[in-house]
Amino acid sequence: MFDNKSILITGGTGSFGKLYVKTLLEQYNPKRIVIYSRDELKQFDMQQIYDAPCMRYFIGDVRDKERLIQAMNGIDLVIHAAALKQVPAAEYNPMECIKTNINGAENVINAALANNVEKVIALSTDKAANPINLYGATKLASDKLFVAANNMSGGYKTLFSVVRYGNVVGSRGSVVPFFKKLLDDGTTSLPITHAEMTRFWISLQGGVDFVLKNFQRMLGGEIFIPKIPSMRIIDLAKAMAPNLPIKIVGIRPGEKLHEIMCPSDNCYQTYEYDDHFVIAPSIIFSSRSNDFTHNALNESGHSVEPGFEYNSKNNKHFLTVKELISFNTMAEK
Repeated sequence: MFDNKSILITGGTGSFGKLYVKTLLEQYNPKRIVIYSRDELKQFDMQQIYDAPCMRYFIGDVRDKERLIQAMNGIDLVIHAAALKQVPAAEYNPMECIKTNINGAENVINAALANNVEKVIALSTDKAANPINLYGATKLASDKLFVAANNMSGGYKTLFSVVRYGNVVGSRGSVVPFFKKLLDDGTTSLPITHAEMTRFWISLQGGVDFVLKNFQRMLGGEIFIPKIPSMRIIDLAKAMAPNLPIKIVGIRPGEKLHEIMCPSDNCYQTYEYDDHFVIAPSIIFSSRSNDFTHNALNESGHSVEPGFEYNSKNNKHFLTVKELISFNTMAEK
């Protein structure tokens, strides 16, 4: 799938992009890997580690359509990982979030179509399902753009899909490195926003592997959601600092108590597979079937029950404190 292919990753200097590149270089023989991002220092630092002959580094912003079109020349596969992701920052800087997450998504789509890219997968977030904060709302809009782009493609061959998953252990902005810094600084307590708060939990490698697999599965227009465990924030605090007291500090602006990945409103477009769910498009594609009960790997899914909702509170699999310790340790390796 990835051998002799040219692959571009927007926001490629982030946690996901680095591990994605590492996995591609170790497991495949890509023709070219293009890192497209706006931070020259992060690109310089990444280039010291990933300097294989196939690597290319492009300075550019997803807000710049012309630069994206230039960068995607000759590209086969695109992973769109660039986004403004901090919930409070988005609440206080709404237009900046919109310019990157919505306008940037449109630019990625147009650049992919202009270069006849084969497949594009956009990374989403659980916050895009029934959003209550601006970040989630912009990612929902982005998801809708990528789904609808399959109708825009017309005579082009480009397929667009979305991958949505929960909080990534140890990624930039994750609560784990935040707690670790507090502990390293000698904190006497750990701040918890709410005692009942739950989150979906996935390792960075798990997210990378899921995206790799979905390039093979995708028909175009679907949203892929992995079946992953949930965890209680209070249990995470116990796992990381069992002897420290907990301080309840209140929910931050735009923060949810529980996260949703498959809203009940989408239950009639949701299909369950062995290890993931698929939300099919609500729009009808003019050029092909809207049957998502089978994917490109010929895996079979079935409709979920009416009213089904996949959220971090009702998840069947919750990590215990002991499992969190083991899970987090493995994720860091």
